[in-house]
Amino acid sequence: MSSPPLSYDVLVVGGGPAGASCAAFCARAGLRVLVVERATFPRDKVCGDCLNPDAWPTLARLGVEEAVRRLPHVALRRVEFVGRIGQTVSLPLPGRARGEIAVRRRELDSLLLENAAQAGAEVWQGTAVSRVQWSEADGGGWIADLSTGIRARVRFLVAADGRNSVTARLAGLLGHRRAPDQAVARIGLQTHLPCPADFGPVVRMRWFARGYGGLAPVGNGALNVSLAGPPGTLDELKAWARGEFGLPADHPWRTIAPLDRAPAPLAASADGTAYLVGDSARVVEPFTGEGIYYALRSGELAAESLVAAARGKDAGAEAARYRREHRRMYHGRLWVNRLARFAGRNPRIAGLLLEVARWQPGLLRFLTAKVVS
Repeated sequence: MSSPPLSYDVLVVGGGPAGASCAAFCARAGLRVLVVERATFPRDKVCGDCLNPDAWPTLARLGVEEAVRRLPHVALRRVEFVGRIGQTVSLPLPGRARGEIAVRRRELDSLLLENAAQAGAEVWQGTAVSRVQWSEADGGGWIADLSTGIRARVRFLVAADGRNSVTARLAGLLGHRRAPDQAVARIGLQTHLPCPADFGPVVRMRWFARGYGGLAPVGNGALNVSLAGPPGTLDELKAWARGEFGLPADHPWRTIAPLDRAPAPLAASADGTAYLVGDSARVVEPFTGEGIYYALRSGELAAESLVAAARGKDAGAEAARYRREHRRMYHGRLWVNRLARFAGRNPRIAGLLLEVARWQPGLLRFLTAKVVS
Protein backbone atom coordinates (compact mmCIF):
# COMPACT_ATOMS: atom_id res chain seq x y z
CA MET A 1 0.00 0.00 0.00
CA SER A 2 1.40 3.40 -0.99
CA SER A 3 1.96 6.03 1.68
CA PRO A 4 -0.62 8.83 1.95
CA PRO A 5 0.49 12.14 0.42
CA LEU A 6 2.23 14.69 2.60
CA SER A 7 0.01 17.65 3.38
CA TYR A 8 0.91 21.35 3.04
CA ASP A 9 -0.93 24.60 2.55
CA VAL A 10 1.24 25.80 -0.33
CA LEU A 11 3.49 24.07 -2.84
CA VAL A 12 5.96 26.43 -4.53
CA VAL A 13 7.65 24.90 -7.57
CA GLY A 14 10.90 26.75 -8.24
CA GLY A 15 13.35 28.23 -5.75
CA GLY A 16 14.48 31.33 -7.65
CA PRO A 17 13.70 34.89 -6.52
CA ALA A 18 9.96 34.63 -7.28
CA GLY A 19 9.47 31.29 -5.54
CA ALA A 20 11.74 32.12 -2.61
CA SER A 21 9.99 35.45 -2.06
CA CYS A 22 6.51 33.90 -2.13
CA ALA A 23 7.56 31.02 0.12
CA ALA A 24 9.20 33.25 2.71
CA PHE A 25 6.22 35.58 3.04
CA CYS A 26 3.77 32.66 3.22
CA ALA A 27 5.83 30.76 5.78
CA ARG A 28 6.32 33.87 7.89
CA ALA A 29 2.52 34.20 8.02
CA GLY A 30 2.24 30.69 9.45
CA LEU A 31 1.34 28.67 6.35
CA ARG A 32 2.85 25.23 5.82
CA VAL A 33 4.99 25.69 2.72
CA LEU A 34 6.92 23.20 0.62
CA VAL A 35 9.40 24.49 -1.98
CA VAL A 36 10.72 22.06 -4.57
CA GLU A 37 13.62 23.12 -6.77
CA ARG A 38 14.93 20.99 -9.62
CA ALA A 39 18.50 22.32 -9.33
CA THR A 40 20.88 22.11 -6.40
CA PHE A 41 22.05 25.50 -5.18
CA PRO A 42 24.32 27.35 -5.63
CA ARG A 43 23.79 27.48 -9.37
CA ASP A 44 24.14 30.16 -12.04
CA LYS A 45 21.32 31.32 -14.32
CA VAL A 46 21.12 32.87 -17.75
CA CYS A 47 20.63 36.41 -16.46
CA GLY A 48 22.31 39.79 -16.62
CA ASP A 49 22.81 39.69 -12.82
CA CYS A 50 21.55 43.29 -12.43
CA LEU A 51 19.36 44.18 -9.46
CA ASN A 52 17.00 47.06 -10.22
CA PRO A 53 16.61 49.66 -7.44
CA ASP A 54 12.89 48.92 -7.20
CA ALA A 55 13.80 45.51 -5.75
CA TRP A 56 15.16 46.99 -2.50
CA PRO A 57 11.78 47.55 -0.75
CA THR A 58 10.79 43.90 -1.20
CA LEU A 59 14.24 42.76 -0.08
CA ALA A 60 13.87 44.96 2.99
CA ARG A 61 10.47 43.43 3.81
CA LEU A 62 12.04 40.00 3.41
CA GLY A 63 14.66 41.08 5.94
CA VAL A 64 17.60 40.44 3.62
CA GLU A 65 18.57 43.88 2.31
CA GLU A 66 21.75 44.15 4.35
CA ALA A 67 22.65 40.52 3.66
CA VAL A 68 22.35 41.17 -0.08
CA ARG A 69 24.62 44.20 0.25
CA ARG A 70 27.20 42.00 1.95
CA LEU A 71 27.33 39.67 -1.06
CA PRO A 72 30.11 40.25 -3.60
CA HIS A 73 28.68 42.88 -5.94
CA VAL A 74 29.40 46.06 -7.85
CA ALA A 75 27.42 49.28 -7.42
CA LEU A 76 26.80 50.40 -10.99
CA ARG A 77 27.39 54.09 -11.76
CA ARG A 78 26.99 54.42 -15.51
CA VAL A 79 25.32 52.80 -18.51
CA GLU A 80 27.02 52.68 -21.89
CA PHE A 81 25.19 52.07 -25.18
CA VAL A 82 27.44 50.83 -27.99
CA GLY A 83 26.07 50.52 -31.53
CA ARG A 84 26.99 47.80 -33.99
CA ILE A 85 29.60 50.04 -35.67
CA GLY A 86 31.02 51.31 -32.39
CA GLN A 87 29.12 54.56 -31.80
CA THR A 88 28.88 55.05 -28.04
CA VAL A 89 26.68 57.00 -25.65
CA SER A 90 27.56 56.95 -21.93
CA LEU A 91 25.20 58.21 -19.24
CA PRO A 92 25.30 58.26 -15.44
CA LEU A 93 22.71 56.09 -13.75
CA PRO A 94 20.25 58.16 -11.70
CA GLY A 95 21.65 58.69 -8.23
CA ARG A 96 19.58 57.01 -5.53
CA ALA A 97 20.33 56.00 -1.97
CA ARG A 98 19.62 52.39 -2.91
CA GLY A 99 20.87 52.19 -6.48
CA GLU A 100 21.42 49.48 -9.06
CA ILE A 101 23.93 46.74 -8.33
CA ALA A 102 25.22 43.73 -10.21
CA VAL A 103 25.34 40.56 -8.11
CA ARG A 104 25.83 37.01 -9.26
CA ARG A 105 22.65 34.94 -9.25
CA ARG A 106 24.31 31.94 -7.63
CA GLU A 107 24.97 34.15 -4.60
CA LEU A 108 21.67 36.04 -4.56
CA ASP A 109 19.38 33.08 -5.17
CA SER A 110 21.08 30.93 -2.54
CA LEU A 111 20.62 33.68 0.02
CA LEU A 112 16.92 34.13 -0.85
CA LEU A 113 16.16 30.41 -0.74
CA GLU A 114 17.94 30.04 2.60
CA ASN A 115 15.88 32.96 3.89
CA ALA A 116 12.70 31.10 2.91
CA ALA A 117 13.91 28.06 4.82
CA GLN A 118 14.71 30.17 7.86
CA ALA A 119 11.20 31.64 7.68
CA GLY A 120 9.82 28.13 8.08
CA ALA A 121 9.39 26.81 4.53
CA GLU A 122 10.45 23.24 3.85
CA VAL A 123 12.90 23.29 0.93
CA TRP A 124 13.71 20.25 -1.19
CA GLN A 125 16.46 20.79 -3.75
CA GLY A 126 17.22 18.40 -6.58
CA THR A 127 13.50 17.65 -6.78
CA ALA A 128 11.23 18.08 -9.79
CA VAL A 129 7.47 17.80 -10.27
CA SER A 130 6.42 15.03 -12.66
CA ARG A 131 2.65 15.50 -12.42
CA VAL A 132 0.12 17.83 -10.85
CA GLN A 133 -3.63 17.36 -10.90
CA TRP A 134 -6.64 18.69 -9.07
CA SER A 135 -8.53 16.29 -6.81
CA GLU A 136 -12.02 16.92 -5.47
CA ALA A 137 -11.49 14.45 -2.62
CA ASP A 138 -11.41 15.75 0.96
CA GLY A 139 -12.60 19.21 0.05
CA GLY A 140 -10.36 19.64 -2.99
CA GLY A 141 -6.65 20.16 -3.44
CA TRP A 142 -3.69 19.79 -5.79
CA ILE A 143 -1.88 16.46 -5.84
CA ALA A 144 1.75 16.67 -6.95
CA ASP A 145 3.95 13.70 -7.79
CA LEU A 146 7.62 14.47 -7.17
CA SER A 147 10.73 12.98 -8.75
CA THR A 148 11.73 11.56 -5.36
CA GLY A 149 8.68 9.27 -5.45
CA ILE A 150 6.86 11.32 -2.81
CA ARG A 151 3.37 12.68 -3.34
CA ALA A 152 2.22 15.99 -1.82
CA ARG A 153 -1.29 17.33 -1.36
CA VAL A 154 -1.71 21.11 -1.12
CA ARG A 155 -4.47 23.67 -1.10
CA PHE A 156 -2.52 26.19 -3.18
CA LEU A 157 -0.07 25.68 -6.05
CA VAL A 158 2.51 28.31 -7.06
CA ALA A 159 4.31 27.93 -10.39
CA ALA A 160 7.66 29.70 -10.02
CA ASP A 161 9.69 27.53 -12.37
CA GLY A 162 10.49 30.05 -15.08
CA ARG A 163 9.54 31.05 -18.59
CA ASN A 164 9.14 27.45 -19.74
CA SER A 165 7.16 26.50 -16.63
CA VAL A 166 6.50 22.77 -16.54
CA THR A 167 4.18 23.25 -13.57
CA ALA A 168 1.94 25.73 -15.37
CA ARG A 169 1.73 23.39 -18.35
CA LEU A 170 1.01 20.28 -16.28
CA ALA A 171 -1.67 22.12 -14.34
CA GLY A 172 -3.35 23.37 -17.52
CA LEU A 173 -2.76 27.04 -16.66
CA LEU A 174 -1.29 28.20 -19.95
CA GLY A 175 -4.18 27.53 -22.32
CA HIS A 176 -3.63 27.03 -26.03
CA ARG A 177 -0.35 28.48 -27.21
CA ARG A 178 0.94 28.88 -30.73
CA ALA A 179 4.35 27.56 -31.67
CA PRO A 180 7.10 30.21 -31.42
CA ASP A 181 7.50 32.39 -34.51
CA GLN A 182 10.86 31.31 -35.89
CA ALA A 183 11.18 34.63 -37.71
CA VAL A 184 11.68 36.44 -34.39
CA ALA A 185 12.86 33.55 -32.17
CA ARG A 186 15.96 34.29 -30.12
CA ILE A 187 18.28 32.41 -27.81
CA GLY A 188 20.08 33.80 -24.79
CA LEU A 189 23.73 33.03 -24.01
CA GLN A 190 25.46 33.85 -20.74
CA THR A 191 28.81 33.27 -19.07
CA HIS A 192 31.13 34.70 -16.43
CA LEU A 193 34.77 35.48 -17.13
CA PRO A 194 37.61 37.48 -15.55
CA CYS A 195 36.70 41.18 -15.54
CA PRO A 196 39.17 43.46 -17.36
CA ALA A 197 40.88 45.80 -14.89
CA ASP A 198 39.72 48.90 -16.76
CA PHE A 199 36.05 47.95 -17.13
CA GLY A 200 34.73 50.10 -14.28
CA PRO A 201 31.33 50.13 -12.49
CA VAL A 202 29.45 50.23 -15.79
CA VAL A 203 26.68 48.21 -17.39
CA ARG A 204 27.39 48.13 -21.11
CA MET A 205 24.72 47.41 -23.71
CA ARG A 206 26.17 46.49 -27.09
CA TRP A 207 24.53 45.75 -30.43
CA PHE A 208 25.85 43.45 -33.13
CA ALA A 209 24.81 42.87 -36.73
CA ARG A 210 22.12 40.43 -35.57
CA GLY A 211 21.72 40.59 -31.83
CA TYR A 212 22.85 42.43 -28.73
CA GLY A 213 24.70 41.88 -25.48
CA GLY A 214 24.88 43.18 -21.94
CA LEU A 215 28.05 43.25 -19.84
CA ALA A 216 28.37 44.05 -16.14
CA PRO A 217 30.99 43.44 -13.43
CA VAL A 218 29.52 41.38 -10.58
CA GLY A 219 32.27 41.44 -7.96
CA ASN A 220 35.10 39.09 -7.02
CA GLY A 221 36.80 39.95 -10.30
CA ALA A 222 34.06 38.48 -12.49
CA LEU A 223 32.26 39.94 -15.51
CA ASN A 224 28.81 38.84 -16.63
CA VAL A 225 28.52 38.57 -20.41
CA SER A 226 24.98 38.00 -21.69
CA LEU A 227 24.26 37.79 -25.44
CA ALA A 228 21.03 37.34 -27.36
CA GLY A 229 20.25 36.68 -31.00
CA PRO A 230 18.50 34.40 -33.49
CA PRO A 231 19.60 30.73 -33.40
CA GLY A 232 21.81 31.18 -36.47
CA THR A 233 23.89 33.89 -34.79
CA LEU A 234 25.17 31.94 -31.80
CA ASP A 235 28.52 31.05 -33.33
CA GLU A 236 29.25 34.65 -34.38
CA LEU A 237 28.23 35.99 -30.97
CA LYS A 238 30.57 33.53 -29.28
CA ALA A 239 33.30 34.42 -31.78
CA TRP A 240 32.96 38.09 -30.81
CA ALA A 241 33.42 37.20 -27.14
CA ARG A 242 36.47 35.06 -27.94
CA GLY A 243 38.04 37.93 -29.85
CA GLU A 244 37.09 40.57 -27.28
CA PHE A 245 38.24 38.68 -24.20
CA GLY A 246 40.64 36.04 -25.50
CA LEU A 247 38.40 33.13 -24.53
CA PRO A 248 39.31 29.61 -25.58
CA ALA A 249 37.09 27.93 -28.16
CA ASP A 250 35.71 25.52 -25.57
CA HIS A 251 34.75 28.23 -23.06
CA PRO A 252 31.46 27.13 -21.42
CA TRP A 253 28.23 29.03 -22.03
CA ARG A 254 24.79 28.71 -20.50
CA THR A 255 21.83 28.99 -22.87
CA ILE A 256 18.11 29.56 -22.64
CA ALA A 257 15.48 29.29 -25.37
CA PRO A 258 13.15 30.73 -26.34
CA LEU A 259 14.07 34.17 -25.02
CA ASP A 260 10.53 35.41 -25.67
CA ARG A 261 7.20 34.01 -24.52
CA ALA A 262 3.64 35.29 -24.54
CA PRO A 263 2.21 36.21 -21.11
CA ALA A 264 0.12 33.56 -19.40
CA PRO A 265 -3.63 34.09 -19.96
CA LEU A 266 -4.18 34.39 -16.20
CA ALA A 267 -1.61 35.09 -13.50
CA ALA A 268 -3.86 33.18 -11.07
CA SER A 269 -6.62 30.63 -11.65
CA ALA A 270 -10.22 31.82 -11.36
CA ASP A 271 -10.82 29.65 -8.28
CA GLY A 272 -7.74 31.05 -6.54
CA THR A 273 -5.97 27.73 -6.04
CA ALA A 274 -3.07 28.27 -8.47
CA TYR A 275 -0.74 31.23 -8.98
CA LEU A 276 1.97 32.05 -11.51
CA VAL A 277 4.86 34.26 -10.40
CA GLY A 278 7.99 35.63 -12.01
CA ASP A 279 8.75 34.46 -15.54
CA SER A 280 6.06 31.78 -15.28
CA ALA A 281 3.49 34.55 -15.58
CA ARG A 282 5.21 37.07 -17.87
CA VAL A 283 8.62 37.24 -19.53
CA VAL A 284 10.14 40.67 -20.03
CA GLU A 285 13.00 41.75 -22.26
CA PRO A 286 16.24 41.15 -20.30
CA PHE A 287 17.73 44.32 -21.85
CA THR A 288 16.38 46.53 -19.05
CA GLY A 289 17.52 44.41 -16.09
CA GLU A 290 14.12 44.47 -14.37
CA GLY A 291 13.45 40.72 -14.26
CA ILE A 292 14.59 40.11 -10.68
CA TYR A 293 12.44 42.98 -9.44
CA TYR A 294 9.35 41.58 -11.15
CA ALA A 295 10.12 38.14 -9.73
CA LEU A 296 10.52 39.32 -6.14
CA ARG A 297 7.51 41.62 -6.21
CA SER A 298 5.17 39.13 -7.91
CA GLY A 299 6.13 36.54 -5.29
CA GLU A 300 5.28 39.02 -2.56
CA LEU A 301 1.95 39.97 -4.16
CA ALA A 302 0.98 36.32 -4.60
CA ALA A 303 1.82 35.62 -0.95
CA GLU A 304 -0.42 38.46 0.20
CA SER A 305 -3.42 36.94 -1.60
CA LEU A 306 -2.55 33.37 -0.61
CA VAL A 307 -2.31 34.26 3.06
CA ALA A 308 -5.61 36.16 2.93
CA ALA A 309 -7.34 33.20 1.25
CA ALA A 310 -5.85 30.74 3.76
CA ARG A 311 -7.24 32.88 6.57
CA GLY A 312 -10.78 32.72 5.24
CA LYS A 313 -11.06 35.41 2.57
CA ASP A 314 -12.75 34.42 -0.69
CA ALA A 315 -10.06 32.63 -2.74
CA GLY A 316 -11.47 33.70 -6.09
CA ALA A 317 -11.61 37.33 -5.02
CA GLU A 318 -8.03 37.17 -3.75
CA ALA A 319 -6.89 35.69 -7.05
CA ALA A 320 -8.61 38.53 -8.87
CA ARG A 321 -6.83 40.99 -6.59
CA TYR A 322 -3.50 39.40 -7.42
CA ARG A 323 -4.22 39.62 -11.13
CA ARG A 324 -5.01 43.33 -10.78
CA GLU A 325 -1.89 44.03 -8.71
CA HIS A 326 0.20 41.96 -11.08
CA ARG A 327 -0.93 44.10 -14.01
CA ARG A 328 -0.40 47.28 -12.00
CA MET A 329 3.18 46.23 -11.26
CA TYR A 330 4.01 46.66 -14.96
CA HIS A 331 1.90 49.77 -15.48
CA GLY A 332 3.77 52.76 -16.86
CA ARG A 333 7.01 50.88 -17.51
CA LEU A 334 6.19 47.95 -19.80
CA TRP A 335 6.30 50.24 -22.84
CA VAL A 336 9.99 50.85 -22.14
CA ASN A 337 10.56 47.12 -22.08
CA ARG A 338 8.77 46.73 -25.41
CA LEU A 339 10.88 49.49 -26.86
CA ALA A 340 13.98 47.67 -25.62
CA ARG A 341 12.75 44.47 -27.27
CA PHE A 342 12.33 46.34 -30.55
CA ALA A 343 15.86 47.73 -30.25
CA GLY A 344 17.22 44.29 -29.48
CA ARG A 345 15.62 42.82 -32.58
CA ASN A 346 16.59 45.72 -34.85
CA PRO A 347 20.29 46.59 -34.32
CA ARG A 348 20.39 48.84 -37.41
CA ILE A 349 17.57 51.05 -36.13
CA ALA A 350 19.09 51.02 -32.65
CA GLY A 351 22.32 52.29 -34.20
CA LEU A 352 20.51 55.14 -35.91
CA LEU A 353 18.88 56.11 -32.62
CA LEU A 354 22.28 56.08 -30.94
CA GLU A 355 23.64 58.44 -33.60
CA VAL A 356 20.84 60.86 -32.75
CA ALA A 357 21.37 60.34 -29.01
CA ARG A 358 25.05 61.26 -29.29
CA TRP A 359 23.92 64.82 -30.02
CA GLN A 360 20.63 64.80 -28.14
CA PRO A 361 21.18 62.48 -25.12
CA GLY A 362 18.01 63.63 -23.35
CA LEU A 363 15.91 60.77 -24.78
CA LEU A 364 18.25 58.05 -23.58
CA ARG A 365 18.58 59.80 -20.24
CA PHE A 366 14.78 59.80 -19.91
CA LEU A 367 14.48 56.10 -20.84
CA THR A 368 17.27 55.15 -18.47
CA ALA A 369 15.55 57.02 -15.63
CA LYS A 370 12.28 55.20 -16.41
CA VAL A 371 14.01 51.82 -16.08
CA VAL A 372 16.21 52.62 -13.08
CA SER A 373 13.36 54.36 -11.27
